[in-house]
Amino acid sequence: MAKPNVKGPSRTIDIFCAVCQSKLFKYRKGGKGALIKCFVERISKDYTAKVGECPQCHQVFAREVLIRGVPALKIIGNKVRYK
Repeated sequence: MAKPNVKGPSRTIDIFCAVCQSKLFKYRKGGKGALIKCFVERISKDYTAKVGECPQCHQVFAREVLIRGVPALKIIGNKVRYK
């Protein structure tokens, strides 16, 4: 399978915890679909201390996985919101 686009999209979104509304990270998202996975190389600003865990309420919102050979965060359903 093909790797994700190296250049990446220019549009950034802010990702928040669904429980406490704290900011998790800024992400360069491509397309109009739902947020299912976040490639680590596309995260422009990370506000978390532990990978995949909210810094305020300590809820796990994602798991570390390899997608097409590239490290990514697989988002758990309804744990995050984005604008």
